[in-house]
Amino acid sequence: MSRRTPYVVCLLLLTGAGLTVARPAQAQRPAPRDPGLIRVCADPDNMPSSNDKSEGFENKIAELIATELKAKLTYVWYPTRRGYFRILNGMYCDLALEAPAGLDMAGVTKPYFRSGYVFVARQGSGLEDLKSLADPRLKKLKIGVNMYTSDAENSPPAMALSRYGVVGNLKGYFTFYSEQERPEDIIKGVANKEVDIAIAWGPLAGYFAKQSPVPLTLTPLPAKDSLSDIPFQYNMGIAVRRRDKEFRDSLQAVLERRRPEIDAILKQYNIPVMPIVTDAQEKSAADTAKKPGPG
Repeated sequence: MSRRTPYVVCLLLLTGAGLTVARPAQAQRPAPRDPGLIRVCADPDNMPSSNDKSEGFENKIAELIATELKAKLTYVWYPTRRGYFRILNGMYCDLALEAPAGLDMAGVTKPYFRSGYVFVARQGSGLEDLKSLADPRLKKLKIGVNMYTSDAENSPPAMALSRYGVVGNLKGYFTFYSEQERPEDIIKGVANKEVDIAIAWGPLAGYFAKQSPVPLTLTPLPAKDSLSDIPFQYNMGIAVRRRDKEFRDSLQAVLERRRPEIDAILKQYNIPVMPIVTDAQEKSAADTAKKPGPG
């Protein structure tokens, strides 16, 4: 297990790439991929990614892919929890539209977007200029962060904050929906002054901040925390079963041909998008950071 693995697991939980078979679709059975059919693993209530009304950006990209490949589109609905890639690899569905590029438990296309965690602040709060977890103001602020189930780790920013001694002033918000809790509660918490500031996953923050009646400002965290070395930004691709290399390559071709439309979809949902960084670029940046300064 690599040093990066715990943070990728947290990301999978947040983006919906961690599902439990809590509500199996009665008509679904494991089956090999049918070239005339695309079965998408998706959450029925996980905006802005997806819902069963086809209102999410994953839904729109899935529709684009199905049209391009002249295939029928269907969904296998499961609520966001752990176990997602067991469903993919168990042949209940054929692809997942959000997965960290390079994930070894699936075959993943080249990234089609990169996003990360952001500070969410009220306009006029005086906190719009927060850019780093090292900012001393954070020790005096009430900060909204995501938390997961009792057996999962906290979000990468929440883990990194502990290295700066910022612990007791955190307010946890659930990542998963229930009858009482909603993922967007962390954004509403900033708007209604439950917290002074929040640190949330970019797509969720961008989508719900745009809908907020209270003007909110989003500021990206750095790609990686300088003290803890925890990554805050991730390249995202489409995941398929590792053996489905031909299908993965066909999806990659669609991503390249329809890049303008995909970028427009992400923009429509107000997804904070950062420039895609290659593995070589990340390694070079890490090596540079390790070099001692002059003198």
